[in-house]
Amino acid sequence: MSNLLLRELSLLGLRGPVITADHQDYERYRKVWNGVADRRPAAIVRPRSVDDVRKAIHAAAASRALLAVRGGGHSLPGFSTCDDGLVLDLSELAAITIDREARTIEVGGGALLGDLDRATVPEGYVVPAGVISHTGVAGLTLGGGMGWVSRKYGLTIDSLLGAEIVTAGGDVVWASETSDPELFWGIRGGGGNFGVVTRFKFRMHPLASIAVGRWDYPAASMRQALLALREQAHGQPRDFTLSFTVTATGLNVTTVWSGADALAHAALSPFGMLADGGVGSIDRLPYLTLQSRNDEHFAWSRRYYCKGGFWSDVSDEAIDTMLLSVADAPTADSEVYAIQLGGAISDIADDATAYTGRGAGYYWIAEPVWDDAADDECCIAWGRTTGKSLSKLSMAGNYVNEQADAGTVVALDAYGVEKYQRLARLKTRLDPHNLFRLNQNITPQA
Repeated sequence: MSNLLLRELSLLGLRGPVITADHQDYERYRKVWNGVADRRPAAIVRPRSVDDVRKAIHAAAASRALLAVRGGGHSLPGFSTCDDGLVLDLSELAAITIDREARTIEVGGGALLGDLDRATVPEGYVVPAGVISHTGVAGLTLGGGMGWVSRKYGLTIDSLLGAEIVTAGGDVVWASETSDPELFWGIRGGGGNFGVVTRFKFRMHPLASIAVGRWDYPAASMRQALLALREQAHGQPRDFTLSFTVTATGLNVTTVWSGADALAHAALSPFGMLADGGVGSIDRLPYLTLQSRNDEHFAWSRRYYCKGGFWSDVSDEAIDTMLLSVADAPTADSEVYAIQLGGAISDIADDATAYTGRGAGYYWIAEPVWDDAADDECCIAWGRTTGKSLSKLSMAGNYVNEQADAGTVVALDAYGVEKYQRLARLKTRLDPHNLFRLNQNITPQA
């Protein structure tokens, strides 16, 4: 099959390079963010135009090769690479154009969150997105996208105005509220099931100055601190959000204020007094610094597993489960992380987009992080066990971007039966042969 794929690619006159195992850059370009996903594709195409994308899709379909679409390469299960198939690496399709008068921005399918932030923030604007700057815009957006200003401005998909998509049949279509609204519904949470997005158009929002409080609490104080955090978080305005990370050594609490400067200290300072032993401070922080402060911890080529879910609130049972789990964590960087939701996210009806979880108060992630392949088995086992325990305390629905396991059951659990069936009908129309199956896959209807 790989020989057939290479022959198809050679006939197409691609502008971008075709990188195979004998190419000097093969080792560089075959690698993705999660070191666990160590795979060897037959070819890597780095398109320089939408027409290149069309041709690469045709080659994969004609040769029946496995097709992996790579935006930023951050897929936890390794969907952005494959063995023996074709990787469509969109890195060179990363152009960004701002319309200042309309307050919109168009972003290429290969752009990273750091590219997006560096374009918008100096202009005084922001598009709500994730919290690691080397994440790809495409994958994050197609799953939903949540971050520091989501309580104020919603998910990333809530700022999406339209997208250019190359379908399995090679058509180039525009999806928006007025142009194929059903596809537009599906790409807002349905992942990469329906084609390759080569361009996004987002609404930009005003960005206020940012104040960040960050405190560390010792292990002995974690339960007290988490109970107090839960109560203090209730009723906070949309200018406020928080996250917390629980590890064997202690609790980290990060609070972010994006409203009026005069109100920042009063909103954030109580989170430095949740329990005895808290150490930290409140600082004015450039938004670009906030967005990249975790980049090194979640660096490329480290090894990751993740399972997540939604809470309506942080229950006593969830606190006890987290503390019990991290006490038995296999590595120092194995953690349970949660980010506060609500606010503008909950303004939109749950059935308005494919994303499920509008009514949640928090999103949690059980995430072991490690560096030695010899620790794969114990770290993944810990992540699955911890995730299973926390899932029993969680709401229905899930977030497809933060699941390291794959399979139809993952997508069904994420969307629920009604949404899954609607997505399956859309999948059947646009990709009946399931060419785009390296994702939390929606199976076409028979």
